Amino acid sequence: MVIKPRVRGFICVTAHPTGCEANVKQQIDYVKAQGPFNGPKRVLVIGASTGYGLAARISAAFASGAATVGVFLERAGEGAKPGTAGWYNSAAFHKLAEAEGLYASSVNGDAFSDAVKQQTIDIIKRDLGQVDLVVYSLAAPRRTHPKTGHIYNSTLKPIGKVLHQRGLDTDKEVIKENMIEPATEEEIANTVAVMGGEDWQMWIEALDQAGVLADGAKTTAFTYLGEKITHDIYWNGTIGAAKKDLDHRVLQIREQLATKGGDARVAVLKALVTQASSAIPMMPLYLSLLFKVMKQAGTHEGCIEQVDGLYRDSLYNDKPIVDEEGRLRADYKELAPAIQQEVAALWDMVTDGNVYELTDFAGYKSDFLRLFGFGVEGVDYEADVNPDVQIPNLVQA
Repeated sequence: MVIKPRVRGFICVTAHPTGCEANVKQQIDYVKAQGPFNGPKRVLVIGASTGYGLAARISAAFASGAATVGVFLERAGEGAKPGTAGWYNSAAFHKLAEAEGLYASSVNGDAFSDAVKQQTIDIIKRDLGQVDLVVYSLAAPRRTHPKTGHIYNSTLKPIGKVLHQRGLDTDKEVIKENMIEPATEEEIANTVAVMGGEDWQMWIEALDQAGVLADGAKTTAFTYLGEKITHDIYWNGTIGAAKKDLDHRVLQIREQLATKGGDARVAVLKALVTQASSAIPMMPLYLSLLFKVMKQAGTHEGCIEQVDGLYRDSLYNDKPIVDEEGRLRADYKELAPAIQQEVAALWDMVTDGNVYELTDFAGYKSDFLRLFGFGVEGVDYEADVNPDVQIPNLVQA
């Protein structure tokens, strides 16, 4: 069948298997071009199928020669219905890793569940013995608590005030004013339960108790801080409350791993087009401006450049880039004062008539479609493709 993009709001409901594979291949080619680095050799990535998690798996495998286990929740293609982009990304990763003799195994299921944690532990015990690095890159809108069965739903809201903020309607391509009511205490708590650090801590405890964390093992979870423009909806909002919970939990995890010479760090990455960021009302406008300014400055980076740099500059570097809170920082180019000042200066100048002139909305749209395997160079999108793509060495939870 011929697969075309079908976009609804901040989601594309189709994905292209050939395009996803080409996108994964480009990321692999990038990390190879940077040369090898002395990093982890046995890696678990929780949330491994898209965005930063996928980039973390690619960098570990193809630049450090790591055997990898990935955990994700994706849907295979069936009949005339394409699978999710994360399914096709993972299939491509497995295929390309196997071609180079790199071990890859994955679990497709609810990473919040005890069952998936146990299945992952079983794979590690059987095939790797232990892991040297655990990357936590899970992005989910809801969570079923493994102990209570309670279902928590996250929200994207400010805290303590009604927020009036400019945004970019990506469907109609017009600037609009968004009004968002403040979150209730219950909504804040629910968002922390979904997106905070409890599940990360549960993973580390389960892995540690099972004896599959190697001496000196490291773990990192990804976060975003941003600057003043994004603070009201992000850092000072419900998502920020969850990310602050990461900062709290990491101290306990670090203390736990320190007993065996290990370490735990929150890693701060720059704003990029991801399925998660596209859902935040003001982010398409901010990202379009940020891309324009950073590309002009020659400092723009995508997921793979950010994560590959994180490994080389901080996670596996004797002189990591850290802030006063102990977080690893890979976002310093985004937060450069000159970059943020230029974005702020342009923020109120953007109108319906000049959005393509003052921003890189074209680049934003291109990056968004690439998430789903569309618009990738060298792919014939008029050709028939089979949406039924298998992932070898996959455990279906």
